[in-house]
Amino acid sequence: MSETVDVALIGGGIMSATLGTLLKQLQPDWKIVVCERLSEVAQESSNAWNNAGTGHAALCELNYMPEGKDGSVDPAKAVAINEQFQQSRQLWASLIERGILDEPSTFISATPHMTFVQGEKDVAYLKKRYEALKTQPLFQGIEYSEDSRVINQWAPLLMQKRRKTDEPFAATRVPAGTDVDFGALTRQLFDHLQEQGVDVVTNCEVRNLTKQKDGTWKVAYRNALGKTPGSFNARFVFVGAGGWAIKLLQRSGIPEIKGYGVFPIGGQFLKTTNPAVVAQHKAKVYSQASVGAPPMSVPHLDTRVVDGESSLLFGPFATFSPKFLKHGRLTDIVAQVRPGNLWPMIKVALDNPSLITYLVSELLKNHKKKVDALRTFMPTAKDEDWELIQAGQRAQVMKKDPEKGGVLQFGTEVVTSADGTMSGLLGASPGASTAVSIMLGLLKTCFPDRVAEWGPALAELIPSYGETLNGDAEKARQSVAATAEALAINA
Repeated sequence: MSETVDVALIGGGIMSATLGTLLKQLQPDWKIVVCERLSEVAQESSNAWNNAGTGHAALCELNYMPEGKDGSVDPAKAVAINEQFQQSRQLWASLIERGILDEPSTFISATPHMTFVQGEKDVAYLKKRYEALKTQPLFQGIEYSEDSRVINQWAPLLMQKRRKTDEPFAATRVPAGTDVDFGALTRQLFDHLQEQGVDVVTNCEVRNLTKQKDGTWKVAYRNALGKTPGSFNARFVFVGAGGWAIKLLQRSGIPEIKGYGVFPIGGQFLKTTNPAVVAQHKAKVYSQASVGAPPMSVPHLDTRVVDGESSLLFGPFATFSPKFLKHGRLTDIVAQVRPGNLWPMIKVALDNPSLITYLVSELLKNHKKKVDALRTFMPTAKDEDWELIQAGQRAQVMKKDPEKGGVLQFGTEVVTSADGTMSGLLGASPGASTAVSIMLGLLKTCFPDRVAEWGPALAELIPSYGETLNGDAEKARQSVAATAEALAINA
């Protein structure tokens, strides 16, 4: 590759696939190249077994709606996350209609989202959360119960042989939740891009990004197998390489990356394919995170549908590796250190001793201890039914903070050069679920002179583009119903 291309997408995950798909719909004449260092796309965080497949709509995840110091609960962030997921649903529905995506059952299925808590404090919080959400148009249909008979109907495995104690419990349920195979979705998007002339180059490890005098970026790479070097120029570069994004953004030299670091956290899940067990649970059930645990480590018992086969996952159990990717390098955590991010990272370590304690406790758990943790959800769990699988690596954002010196941040963050020719994504959950919203924001930031021109086309792909749904109950109802029908996920 020696020509100058319009767009270089680094990383073969859901982010690059989403951005590439949007750009190809908006500018079919643009030349786009995708570089993926592994032999196939969707092998890191987008792979179905490297994530929990939750279509994050804040229906069940408590970390999107924490209780304030005064005991209040604010639904604003939960509503915003739901709005973002609605945009993803709308785009996927449009792509199915255009023949770009296969049948919806190949990547998405209806799966109720539940929250289950125990103890007076958490029950009181969950009830407040329910009261705050039930009047929000995008959360219509949310149910609450403290009745074991009702919860047993929703998710029998939660109630079977649960001891009758004085400790109260409660659950919420939203029937309209989903399970998403982001690996299958990513592969389908890239397959279509290739059909449209996009070069999706695997075994292509980008090594450096250098700004040229003409304003383009020189993308230097090498073949991951033969180590053969090469390069090409691109007018715009998106770094969607998961945990490796920070390495490439640092090498690009853009000043906007100064002060950023990432903390890698791995994960494991318990998995069962025992038909007798799987048949009794049709839901994603989330609870409260352990003290000191990062928000992405909230325990949950999930229905998964991958390649048409159902299974159950429980976890995650945190692991530690200095690698930024599952297929990363042991030197990753050290290689990121720069004068500008050293103090923020030190401050994060000093200010989060509970995180270190949590990680150590997780690492000391054997298989039996992990199944014991599962039994807090599923009292009848048997050790022999569950196997341990390794999930993906997450790189949680650390960055400068004017007051604290450095903070550990949950979620995703887009870092963009001042001229808009380079952009990269840092962070983790709820990334995949909100990929469409994130990429729409990127388009506005990096292509401000074209956004108005693209507006009508974007509105065709995403009917709620440029507006919100939650402020209009009827509009929200119609939109949710229309995408549910198009995606065959009617509850």
